[in-house]
Amino acid sequence: MNRIVAAGFDFTAAVKTVCEDICFRIPELTHIDMDRVAVSFSQTRHSRNYGVFASLTPLRFLDGRASMEHRGKRWAIQRFRSLDGFEYYYILYFYLPRFLDMKLSDKLETIIHELYHISPAFNGDIRRFQGRCYAHGNSQKEYDEVVHRLRKRWMSLNPPPEIWEFLRFNHQELSEKFGTVYGTKIPPPKILPVVEKSKRKTNRKP
Repeated sequence: MNRIVAAGFDFTAAVKTVCEDICFRIPELTHIDMDRVAVSFSQTRHSRNYGVFASLTPLRFLDGRASMEHRGKRWAIQRFRSLDGFEYYYILYFYLPRFLDMKLSDKLETIIHELYHISPAFNGDIRRFQGRCYAHGNSQKEYDEVVHRLRKRWMSLNPPPEIWEFLRFNHQELSEKFGTVYGTKIPPPKILPVVEKSKRKTNRKP
């Protein structure tokens, strides 16, 4: 995990504050502890309005299991911890400048869309719906409608403008106003084989 420190605007710190306020004000998201959600950004080559704008990476398997067995081997997801020692359950990635170059309402709905993926059990797994499309349910449209309602509700609660107004700016405008847009960069976690601890032989006296 690399923290890029520079004069300018700390995007990941700013967007995490937005996430914290959303999770505080919206009952459907109050189960989320942002101390255990790492926020990162990745650089994209262009800002065209297609592609991935943000993504949520769970750091546990189904039902929050720390490991899983596949083809006779046991696997675990690489662990990450905060400087305060909190073990992260999720990593929330934003792709810049693409994310910042959307309109404000789309930015907020993208944030809520990813937060809503977090399991209500907050166990490192995602929210799972019934059916084959367990990530969004049988209807992507219905999922998006829920996200839209949550965004409108949050805005109706009058969150402090100073925590979210930076989202009014696109990437270039933010850079011109504050300088370099920087933040935390976390590499994608690896899935690693679990090394079983060998049983130590104890020497017994006859």
